[in-house]
Amino acid sequence: MRRSAANRASGWRFPPAETADAYGVVGVGADLEPETLLHAYSQGLFPMRLGGTGGPLGWWSPDPRGVMPLDGVHVSRSLRRARGRFEVTVDKAFVEVMRACADPKRPHGWIDESFVDAYTHLHSLGHAHSIEVWTADGNLAGGLYGVRVERLFAGESMFHRVTDASKVALWAACDLLAIDGATLFDVQWTTPHLSSMGAVDVARRDYVRLVRRAVS
Repeated sequence: MRRSAANRASGWRFPPAETADAYGVVGVGADLEPETLLHAYSQGLFPMRLGGTGGPLGWWSPDPRGVMPLDGVHVSRSLRRARGRFEVTVDKAFVEVMRACADPKRPHGWIDESFVDAYTHLHSLGHAHSIEVWTADGNLAGGLYGVRVERLFAGESMFHRVTDASKVALWAACDLLAIDGATLFDVQWTTPHLSSMGAVDVARRDYVRLVRRAVS
């Protein structure tokens, strides 16, 4: 990654998303300043450390890319019943959600303190948001967080401590984003969990086109 005088907003020049290697990595380096993050997301990139926590900072553009259709979320009958057991809030416990997603006991963890600090700062500026799902007795059951750039919401991570809590968070996020005028919900990679909720794979070139449209 190179410093760029031409790009005063971020201070860094990212290679095009289409130049990613076979693993989906576009480049290594840069920083997690708000301007850098927002510029990267607007180019179809997201940061994640190589090799887990403590590794070098990589910028990713996987192919295919996971996308959650805002009007195509799959809600089972059992999930509709489960929804009534929870309370859903927005931006009430951002740091708590991030730290739950960063729990080192989770497999393949990569969220370290530098990410918590960076996204908490982004949250304080109004660009990062969380969905919280609470039990009836006030305990945090699950949630997710991500970054909003114009009509793009880039989901970063989600967790659950109670069955179905992360699904409820994802369902609520889709509803709220649709109401708020978002057009693209990026989930990075599809997983069986996300696919069961309706997530689909999109070719990188199509995803970049969707991003440009969403942030224009």
